[in-house]
Amino acid sequence: MAKRKLIRRRRRSNPVLSMFRQLPNLFKLVIKLFQDARVSLFDRALFATVIAYVLTPVDLLPDWLGLFGLTDDLYLVGLSLARLLKRAGPDLLLEYWEGTPKALGYLIESIERVGSRLPGPIRNILRGMAFKR
Repeated sequence: MAKRKLIRRRRRSNPVLSMFRQLPNLFKLVIKLFQDARVSLFDRALFATVIAYVLTPVDLLPDWLGLFGLTDDLYLVGLSLARLLKRAGPDLLLEYWEGTPKALGYLIESIERVGSRLPGPIRNILRGMAFKR
């Protein structure tokens, strides 16, 4: 019984798994935010640029480093997505979110934790790239 609770806690605390569970709602939310003129053009462009960076073979940390190499991609997506969601504001997020408000809260918390295993200097470089403006 205690082992099951521990397994459930581990699943909840994994930010990547939490995001995967909410991907359909997240995709719908991002698409709707991109279509809304109330969302900053800069924030939409920043997120689109990060997605383009992730899809190109050029990387700050090469993907051949395995999971560590993918972390910079996830971190940049997380940073730019967190910025997009934060600057859109809670009213707009709730207007477009198709899941529960609780799930949205967990998703936002998970997004903020992505990339926590990156070394501090690399996190600072990536954070500087995403939050220059």
